[in-house]
Amino acid sequence: MVTIQEVDSVEILSLQDNYIDVLAMDNSEVVQRPSLFAQTGDAEGTVSNGPLAEHGFSSFITVSFGGQKKSMLFDFGCSDNGALYNVDLLSIDLAQVDELALSHGHFDHFGGMEQLVQRIGKNSLSLVAHPSVFKDRYVRTPTGLKLDFPAFNKEQVLSMGLSINDTSSPFPMLNGHALFLGEIPRITSFERGMPNAFCLKDGVECPDSIEDDSSMIFNVKGKGLVILSGCAHAGIVNTVTHALEVTGAPSVYAIMGGFHLSGPYHEQFIEPTISALQAIAPRYIVPAHCTGRKATQAIEQAMPDAFICNMSGTTLRF
Repeated sequence: MVTIQEVDSVEILSLQDNYIDVLAMDNSEVVQRPSLFAQTGDAEGTVSNGPLAEHGFSSFITVSFGGQKKSMLFDFGCSDNGALYNVDLLSIDLAQVDELALSHGHFDHFGGMEQLVQRIGKNSLSLVAHPSVFKDRYVRTPTGLKLDFPAFNKEQVLSMGLSINDTSSPFPMLNGHALFLGEIPRITSFERGMPNAFCLKDGVECPDSIEDDSSMIFNVKGKGLVILSGCAHAGIVNTVTHALEVTGAPSVYAIMGGFHLSGPYHEQFIEPTISALQAIAPRYIVPAHCTGRKATQAIEQAMPDAFICNMSGTTLRF
């Protein structure tokens, strides 16, 4: 069991996600959508551009505890300019970032890393990630076509001025107030990863189990765990189960992130996933990124009081 220090609150700002709706106007104590106008006078203002949404995920996380605040980035988006555009649009001061973590080694999570690290402007940062993030990866279509993923290797990370802290075990971050979950056991019968994912091992094609898939965990005082996944290739139910086992926490307050239930193959697992999430009974459920339209709609219908629609540029305060 790993001790994770309680925080007074955790704020998760999505620097990149797959969706945006600038007309939502559903701010609350938990949800804060970005303001899209600048006041130019007592009774007038100008409308600004909205945040960029694309197939990727990046989050700027701030924990508060004992009058202190610590911030980190978890994932870096897909394109080299998407998350950074939103940083500038929302006037985010990345100099506040103390630590970095990567959920797994897929391009839609590391694509904007170099640009974000340059903007942080520190030379003593390390990247926390599973040792298997640097695989030579690709997928095969039903017709057998091989689609290579963009390369990601240690040399790239080191050239950014970062050191690498690779771990498959739970790893405390932010002075013990956050936990990188490490490798997640595959327990459920219905969370099967990506059967069309492959990698090269010693030059030989092998199924890619994406064992590097991980999540971030926070423990909010008086509320419970906040669990943030990147894609949850290990399965979001497996992820939550492992987080509870590792921390010994009695309850889950919020589950957020990509649940990877999009596409014809994964849609068959929507129903058992929702049944398991209902049994966990988080106060908030926030599907994002690769969860997919059908799964997101089904989750909202099944858990309407807990559901929050995430978007690029949205801040959630737990």
